[in-house]
Amino acid sequence: MKVGETGKVSGYVKGATSYREKLLSMGLTRGTQFTVERIAPMGDPVEILLRGFALTLRKDEASALMVERESRS
Repeated sequence: MKVGETGKVSGYVKGATSYREKLLSMGLTRGTQFTVERIAPMGDPVEILLRGFALTLRKDEASALMVERESRS
């Protein structure tokens, strides 16, 4: 996804159990909407805005998420 795009968590990749638990504890539950705020120059990490706060994820953490793109601001 690119900066300004909005998405929704649709699920989690099978086999990413440890990341799934971490993402759930950070508020990334199914149906949670988020907006991509920033992407580091080398593409890692990525900052997203969700539930009124900013969250920074590494690529390997973010790759455990299944996402539906919603729109681009």
